[in-house]
Amino acid sequence: MNKAKRLLVLMSLDAAVVSSSIVLAFYLQYGSEWKEQFMPHGMLFGGLTVVFSLASLYIGKLYHRVWQYASVGELYSIVKALCTSVLIAFCVTWLCLGGNMSVGIIFTLLETMLLGIGAIRFIRRLIQVRAGREHSKMKSERTRTLVVGAGSCGSLITREMLKQKSTFLEPMEPICIVDDDISKLHCEIHGVLVAGMLRDIPQLVKEYNVEVIVIAIPSLSMSQLKPIVDICIETKARVRMIPLLNDLIQGKVTINKISDVDIEVLLGREQIRLDMGHISTYLHEKTVLVTGAGGSIGSELCRQIAHFEPHALLLLGQGENSIYVIERELRSKYPRLKLETIIADVKDAARIDRIFATYEPQVVFHAAAHKHVPLMERNPTEAVKNNLFGTIHVALAAHRYGADRFVFISSDKAVNPTSVMGATKRAAEMYIQSLSKQSSTVFAAVRFGNVLGSRGSVIPLFKEQIQSGGPVTVTHPDMIRYFMTIPEAVQLVMQAGAFAEGGEVFVLDMGEPVKIVDLARAVIRLSGYEPEVDIPIVFTGIRPGEKLFEEMLTVEEGLNVTKHSRIFVGRPPIVPQQVLEEEVIAIKDILNEENPPIREALQRLIPTYMLPNEDGYTNQVAATMCMEQDEKKAVVDWREKKLSLV
Repeated sequence: MNKAKRLLVLMSLDAAVVSSSIVLAFYLQYGSEWKEQFMPHGMLFGGLTVVFSLASLYIGKLYHRVWQYASVGELYSIVKALCTSVLIAFCVTWLCLGGNMSVGIIFTLLETMLLGIGAIRFIRRLIQVRAGREHSKMKSERTRTLVVGAGSCGSLITREMLKQKSTFLEPMEPICIVDDDISKLHCEIHGVLVAGMLRDIPQLVKEYNVEVIVIAIPSLSMSQLKPIVDICIETKARVRMIPLLNDLIQGKVTINKISDVDIEVLLGREQIRLDMGHISTYLHEKTVLVTGAGGSIGSELCRQIAHFEPHALLLLGQGENSIYVIERELRSKYPRLKLETIIADVKDAARIDRIFATYEPQVVFHAAAHKHVPLMERNPTEAVKNNLFGTIHVALAAHRYGADRFVFISSDKAVNPTSVMGATKRAAEMYIQSLSKQSSTVFAAVRFGNVLGSRGSVIPLFKEQIQSGGPVTVTHPDMIRYFMTIPEAVQLVMQAGAFAEGGEVFVLDMGEPVKIVDLARAVIRLSGYEPEVDIPIVFTGIRPGEKLFEEMLTVEEGLNVTKHSRIFVGRPPIVPQQVLEEEVIAIKDILNEENPPIREALQRLIPTYMLPNEDGYTNQVAATMCMEQDEKKAVVDWREKKLSLV
């Protein structure tokens, strides 16, 4: 039906309803004497009411609404239009013919008009909702869904699911709702029962044969969301959620975007509060260089630095494709930002020197590194060239060309290293600390653990293995790691850079340590499977260079607080410059040998470096088997030091 025909039909129906309502209202108001009262007042009043009502409904655009989506707003518009029309018609009739007509006729007429005109518009919606429900009952492929949250968002999501043509990618049928608001318990929302409270989720999943749980409370904080997710993942249902309020406000996603629960929710970490003014003072209108700009940490650094409107942002990386991807993203989001993309290898000292001479960066974030522990165990010379000498090349160039600030991205694996990767990171820390003593450039290192979602992270591996039907592989049942999200780590790195005065090794609060096997079980459950039943977990053994647990501080390092509750300062002893230079030269001299004794040279520089045994594994694995007796001390030592300072 075209628009003109639809408008004519609706206006004709409304005219018929108003005319009938006039006659009915006079009959209800005056009884058997209605005909005497109807002439001539009723004729004029009725005619005016029809004309004014149609005009008011048209002016109010109530003939242009999509009534299958009608709600209280449309009902209010109808009431307003009809009340205005009836009152104007009554006043005109009274002025023209006198006050012989009862005021009560207004209320009687409005009642009948509202019932008739409202019915015309809402009956279609009622029919479609009923048809949608019948359709959803008949469609066996619709996923049986439990909605968590009976608030406005839960109501909206439930209504959206009930539509025959839902905007969700996965067709869902809301079976029941849960909410801890007792006043809503056993009530219905769009015909769906609020069947219980949060604690009842496991029971309701079994009772209603629920396949998917949708958490529809976007206003929750991470710490509030975590207990709900913990309850949900104990069921066999898949867990999904509406994006958090912060993402909705920023326009990153829409309310109809239902996604899998991010694994970082299980960490329950609250959003970091940054001292934006302090960070801005060293980034705004400055030329900022990020090495490793195509990597997980480097690319996120570029995204967040761009917010502070630097004079220029230099993206340096070895991989052309990854640099192209982040460049395209930044040019799209920040078209006015001056970007320079530089393909270069930090191992090439001459090339790095030319880059600094050309662009003279004032702030340097050095994130370029080889990070994969087992791979670096098999390629130790490459780890040394890239992680140690690459850092030396960039740091010396920053020193020579007078950069204001140099922030080195280090790792918790630098503490009592058991791998070549960790040893090279610690050696690089030592070098920039020593260089800081003789340079006007402020040098600092920031040390943190694993980041969720980074390249080589266990989470993508677990998900890939689950999609393939398993098994999920974990190296050791006692393997423990600290985790944080990439944006969280980068925000703290930038904040630590603002605190730097020279020579510090900043240590980030990584939260509570997490057992990798527990993480694997959580990912399996979030995917809707039962660990060891649907998806087996297989222990493959610790790989060369790996630890059972990571540490954030060495024994000799002190720990001081900063102005930020999540950033601490470790002050490792600084190796004399002459000694350091001699050891670095010695390492450089053996790099071109066929079987260079790299590990022994690194151990001379770093006494805490534990060499692997003849099988390629570190002695830490055997030494830490006593964790059953003293596990807590091994993993939370540094946190106890931190808590004593706060």
